[in-house]
Amino acid sequence: MDRQTGEEADWPGRGALYDLAGCLRFYSRLPVPQLPGEPDPHRVPDFTALPRMLPLAGLILALPAALALAMGWWIGLGPFLAATLAVAVMVLATGALHEDGLADVADGFGGGATLERRLEIMRDSRIGAYGGAALVLALALRIGALATLLDRTGYTAATALILVAALSRLAALAPMVLLPPARPGGLSAAVGRPDRASLWVALAIGLGVALGGVIFGLPLPGVALMILCAGLAALALTRLARHKIGGQTGDVIGACQQLAEIAGLLALVAASAD
Repeated sequence: MDRQTGEEADWPGRGALYDLAGCLRFYSRLPVPQLPGEPDPHRVPDFTALPRMLPLAGLILALPAALALAMGWWIGLGPFLAATLAVAVMVLATGALHEDGLADVADGFGGGATLERRLEIMRDSRIGAYGGAALVLALALRIGALATLLDRTGYTAATALILVAALSRLAALAPMVLLPPARPGGLSAAVGRPDRASLWVALAIGLGVALGGVIFGLPLPGVALMILCAGLAALALTRLARHKIGGQTGDVIGACQQLAEIAGLLALVAASAD
């Protein structure tokens, strides 16, 4: 506490910690309390700076799922059930936020004939055939990839889950950085776009997380392939969004995360083959 002003004294890393808390609140259902001196935690987040902590937030979000994966393997559930349990924990932790975005994008892009109709479908809370199929396939691919990694690498699969969760959220920034908001009055327009400094910090943290994955048992070629495939998947959907709706929405960002995560897991599976 500053004795002259009566305000909370500033300290190094305070803003970064606030941004980390903001990421966890926005991207998950985890109960994150208001930090000392923090502004209103329920305000609309400012994405000019917030994304710098996104890889670290993804890592934290994946910890319960990674623990469930390891525990399921340890008590003898087998790879499929352990992987299913881990994915279920991840969905619960995030409130199915990204899965909802994937379903909306699949319905909109698959069922809309015009830009206006696609945006209208994406805004509709009901799920259609394209969205349902996309969810089933996405969950099946995530569970199957995790189960295969668990069968081939044992507990190292938990490290893979944490790494992919962190870096897929970094890759999901691609449409926010490269595309304008598709709806001028939508949430993606309200939260802003990451500035250059925030992106550099996010990339640095992402690199640190990737190196940590190598230290904890993941092969360097597999991690490199995972980063490449996750990035390409996000860029491919970004390009498709430009063609289909002329920009990005929160649903597009969520779908990017899902596709990047699936591509990253499949890359690690391919790299782990004998």
